Amino acid sequence: MSWLRDSIRAFWQQGDRLLLALCLLASGYGMVLIFSATRYLETNRNMIVQGLGILLGVAVYIIMSSVDIELLTEKSWKWLILFNVVINGLVRTPLGVEVNGNRSWLHIPGFPVNLQPAEIAKLTFVLLLAWQMSRLQERGISRPSSVFQFAGHTLFMFGVVAVTSGDFGMGLTYLIIFVIMSWSAGVKKRWFLLAVVVCVVGVVLIWPHVKDLYFMKRFTVVIDHITGNPDTISEQTLGQGWQQTRSILAIGSGGLTGMGYLQGIQTQSSYKSSLPARETDEIFAVCGEEFGLIGCLVLLALLAAIILRCVWVARRACSPQSALIAMGYAGMLLAQVGVNVGMCLYVFPVVGLTLPFFSYGGSSIVTMFAAMGVVSSIKMRSLPSWLRDRSRL
Repeated sequence: MSWLRDSIRAFWQQGDRLLLALCLLASGYGMVLIFSATRYLETNRNMIVQGLGILLGVAVYIIMSSVDIELLTEKSWKWLILFNVVINGLVRTPLGVEVNGNRSWLHIPGFPVNLQPAEIAKLTFVLLLAWQMSRLQERGISRPSSVFQFAGHTLFMFGVVAVTSGDFGMGLTYLIIFVIMSWSAGVKKRWFLLAVVVCVVGVVLIWPHVKDLYFMKRFTVVIDHITGNPDTISEQTLGQGWQQTRSILAIGSGGLTGMGYLQGIQTQSSYKSSLPARETDEIFAVCGEEFGLIGCLVLLALLAAIILRCVWVARRACSPQSALIAMGYAGMLLAQVGVNVGMCLYVFPVVGLTLPFFSYGGSSIVTMFAAMGVVSSIKMRSLPSWLRDRSRL
């Protein structure tokens, strides 16, 4: 166990203890909300699973801080690609189970919780994309051949997630990570403009053929709600928009300071449909109902601090590859926060994305701590200030 002692000693001397403290504050706040959200179940299982997930996450954070992530990716990139494909493909085997309409989970016999493969694969996707981009930067990151390569990699992973699990919300996270990392890598703005044009034209062409699909109705109900379409008011409140309607009602009823801890009407209701997915997708609504606007701002401030810390580490990274990894994980957090809060505020369709560090989920919390452990590893190997100054000359 000497390697573990060495890892802990190295982390304590050079690791990002501030980032770990922010993650613990956020996950601790999340535990408070999860307890309230699951109190009606009259069981402590969710709290136990989340608590064990946080403890395991801290251990993984410390271990990942001691790993030279660039060396690991350089030696294992082929295996990491295979891992991404295989672990997502497992959901189509007898190990795959359906939760809330998505077959995106693995149930391993004897294992206490289900695992979400696409959540885990996000970590290695960022490592591989950063490794690929850093090498393409040497010959021109904005060359068509370069853009097609890493864009093709991203679309391939999006396709794997979509085909195996049908989880388009998770696939959207991959795309947002790609956009943020591409921008950070220095891809010229004309490529982003071209991508927007292609997306708009594509939506216009295929919309008549897909608008009646179940998944597409999640988007149309949000558009109808924002525009105030009176013809679909029943669908907005009782149909596809039921979950989001309950969410904004909970947030709105909290006001400035909230109804008080364990006092939220919908949060404490014994009817699961009163506030669906309250411990996962709608944990932000729980915060708004019981702690009000102030509680929500504290929640968002903690997440913003974690994201900004990742950006701070990226700016001081020892190489472009490490900087892109840190920015990739910052983008991952930003994507999930934006989409999850947007769902709760009824400005984004329900796509089943959890709120990082706050929502219930064993695999999710461990994955987040692992990602931040990689950022801590980058911080431990950052350039000294005098060399950073010379590098900008």
